[in-house]
Amino acid sequence: MKKLTVALIALLVGNLAQAQQILTLKDAVNFALENKAEAIKAKLDVKNSEFMIDEVRASALPQISANGGLTYNAILQETALDFGGQTQIIKMGRPWQSTASLSLNQQIFNQAVFTGLKAAKSTREFYQINAKLTDEQVIEKVASTYYELYKTKSQIETLDITIENTTRVRDVIQSLYNSGLAKKIDLDRMNVSLNNVISGKQQLVNVLELQENSLKYLIGMDIKNEIELPENTFEITSVAFAENANTGLNRTEIALLEKQGELLELNLKATKAQGYPTLGLNANYGYLGIGEKMPWFRHYPSAYWSDYASIGLNLSIPIFNGGVNRARIKQAKVDIERFNADVNDAKLGLNLEFENAKAQITNSLITLNTQKENVQLAKQVLENVENNYKNGLATLTDLLEAETSYSDAQNNQTNALLDYKLAEVQLIKAKGELDTLTK
Repeated sequence: MKKLTVALIALLVGNLAQAQQILTLKDAVNFALENKAEAIKAKLDVKNSEFMIDEVRASALPQISANGGLTYNAILQETALDFGGQTQIIKMGRPWQSTASLSLNQQIFNQAVFTGLKAAKSTREFYQINAKLTDEQVIEKVASTYYELYKTKSQIETLDITIENTTRVRDVIQSLYNSGLAKKIDLDRMNVSLNNVISGKQQLVNVLELQENSLKYLIGMDIKNEIELPENTFEITSVAFAENANTGLNRTEIALLEKQGELLELNLKATKAQGYPTLGLNANYGYLGIGEKMPWFRHYPSAYWSDYASIGLNLSIPIFNGGVNRARIKQAKVDIERFNADVNDAKLGLNLEFENAKAQITNSLITLNTQKENVQLAKQVLENVENNYKNGLATLTDLLEAETSYSDAQNNQTNALLDYKLAEVQLIKAKGELDTLTK
């Protein structure tokens, strides 16, 4: 029984340890890339593009088909023939007719088919780039949500410190009140302040739970899973700083636009190819059976069977279709011109995004350093005011204001750190290096 009890306790502890999952930003991002619907569907699009290539390639391969037919001529057609000045009425054919044949068709020259094959391969590359862009969008969303979650967690930790300090001061005032050295109103005001802080913490705890559920949904994790953020998530790194980054060259958006332009060019070529001649090979081989009765077999009585074969070339030369193809070509050219305008605008937007991200990261770092200094100053002021209050040199209002200032300074530092990390994500995105968050 003792061994069984120890084993059950060990199993229970192990399950509890597994239930609480430590989730780093890297883990969250990689989990999302494997489980989130957007990332999964983007990968399936890449897989489906292979089948699209197979479909286009099949149109350039030989097309072989088998055909069979059975016809009963209920009333045979009659015709009149002149034999030596006498007209003879004869019936054409037999009541039953059966055919079985094989046919082959092969494209020898069809520019539209060949261009379509190139377009299918470019489409596969387009989906590959689009899948990468989708992954980057998922990474950006996960990182932003993750840092928002950590901000709330840090604010709760700040309130825990505030509650601890306020409780300590309240206990001091309680002791002074018990000794007749403090007023009851001072004690009541401290209790009200403490209760407000505790209430504020509970509200943040509720917000934290909602944010955790949102993060789990965003990465495709079961909502019932318990997660815990590590302590060292918020830190200033040098990965974001890059004054001389080649913005635009590494952006997936640019690669995707370039591939779209290539597809539009191929569409123009395919449209032009509709006016080119086409050449194809066809071949047929089959059996024809006719008779008074149903001709099931070659040697069936009263049935006559004969085989036939043919080989030919089909040449089609478009001459005039009313100008339809010419109009389509002009439309394709206009589409390319419109696309080029979009590309130029997109490049300007990406350059703007990069410059803004650099400015934001610089301003966020300045603000963060300022808030760090404010926290140190607010802490010193609180300590001085607390000592003065104990010695009767400061009022309770001064003490409460000092505590509020210290708490606000800590929250402002947390907010500044979050702003910095969000700006860091945007700069990494502007540099085209969001995949570094997965490593």
